[in-house]
Amino acid sequence: MILEPIIVSLLDTDLYKFNMDQVIFHKHTDLSGEYDFRCRNEGVVFTQEMFKEINEQIDHLCTLRFTKKELDYLRSIRFIKDDYVEFLRLWRPIRDYVETSLSPEGQLGIVVRGPLFSAMQFEIYLLEIVNEVYFRLKFDYVTLRRSAEERLRQKIHDFHKGKYSFKFAEFGCRRRLSREWQDEVVKRLALETKNCVGTSNVYLAMKYRVKPIGTFAHEFVQMYQGIDSIPLSYTNHHALEDWYDEYRGDNGTALTDTITTDLFLLDFNRSMVNNFKGVRHDSGDPYEWGEKMLAHYEKYGVDPMSKQFLFSDSLDFDKAQALYDYFKDRVKVTFGIGTFCSNDTCEKPLNIVIKLQTVNGNPVAKLSDTPGKEMCRDPEYVKYLRQGVEFRLRRQKGMLS
Repeated sequence: MILEPIIVSLLDTDLYKFNMDQVIFHKHTDLSGEYDFRCRNEGVVFTQEMFKEINEQIDHLCTLRFTKKELDYLRSIRFIKDDYVEFLRLWRPIRDYVETSLSPEGQLGIVVRGPLFSAMQFEIYLLEIVNEVYFRLKFDYVTLRRSAEERLRQKIHDFHKGKYSFKFAEFGCRRRLSREWQDEVVKRLALETKNCVGTSNVYLAMKYRVKPIGTFAHEFVQMYQGIDSIPLSYTNHHALEDWYDEYRGDNGTALTDTITTDLFLLDFNRSMVNNFKGVRHDSGDPYEWGEKMLAHYEKYGVDPMSKQFLFSDSLDFDKAQALYDYFKDRVKVTFGIGTFCSNDTCEKPLNIVIKLQTVNGNPVAKLSDTPGKEMCRDPEYVKYLRQGVEFRLRRQKGMLS
C-alpha cells in the first residue's frame, strides 16, 4: 500500500449499521443481498494507481477483527444485545464478497454480494476507503487539510459568537476527507463547542466519550421488498413492526422517505407515533415535510414538542440554523451533518454511494421524496414499485371503487 491503513478498527463505521444488523441477525438471517457503488459526480476519473490502492486497502480491512475493548464498548450501548455482540466476536469481513472493477475510462465499479447480515457491513468501510484514496492521490493533501482547518476554525468561531445555536451530530463517515481528519473534526467540535452532541462514528464516540448516534437507513426498509410474502407497498409497515419489536422504543427514530413519506404516513399509525421518539428527514423540501409531520402528530392528538425531527439531507450550518429557527418552538429539532463537517475543503467533495440492489435475487429500490434519487439496476422495477405505492395512496384517498 502507498498509504497507511485507512480502516484500523471495525468500529470505524456508522452506528446504524449495527442497529440494522442486529434486527437482521435476530429476524432475517435467510436474506442475501447485492450492493452497487456509484459516483454521482460527473467527470471523476479513478486511475490505475487509485484502483490498486483501493484493493489493497480492502485486503487490509478483511484482516481486521473486533477487539475485546471494542466488543465491550458495543455491549455498553443499552440497546445492543449480548447475543449480537457474541456474533460480532465471530464475524469478520470476507474479501470474496467484494468485487471491484475499473473501466478504460476510469469509472470505478464495486459490487458487494453475500448474506445480508454480512454484506451490509461493507458499505461505510468501502466509502471511507474510496474517498480517502481519491483525495490523497488526486490532490495535494497538505493543501486540502489546510483549507479544511481554516473552515473548521471559522465554524467553531461562529458557534462561539452565537451565529449558530442548534444542536447536531457529526454524520461524516462515508464522505470524509480522511480518517485522521474526521478524528480531528469530532474531537474539536465535541470539546470546543456545546453544540455537537455526538457522532455516528462508533469508534470516535468511544474514543472521545461522546454519544454514538444513529437510526436506520433506506436499505432497512428496502430489504423487505425482497421478501416474497410482503406486498411492496407494505414494506414500511413490516420494517416499523420489526424495529419496534427489537428495540421497544429504545432506539426509535424512523426514516420516512424510502418509498415516499406519504406512504410512510399510512403505516405510521397511532401505535407507531407513540412508540417512536421522532422521525428523520432525508429528501424533499424539509419545510413541507416538517409541516406534514406536524399535522400527522396533531391528527393523533400528540404534542409535537414531545417528539423530535432529525434533519440529515445535505445540510450545512446555515441551512440547519434556518430550519431550527423555523421549527424550534413547535417540535424538538436536531440535525445529522456529514460532508460539511468531515470534507469541507477547497475542492468539491465526491458524492459517492453504495446502495442495496437485490435481496434474495429480487430487485429493490428507494423512491425518496426527491425525483431522480433512486438507484436501481432495473428501471421497470422502479416503475412497478411506484405504481404499487400510488395504487395504495389512491385507495386510501377513496379514489378507487
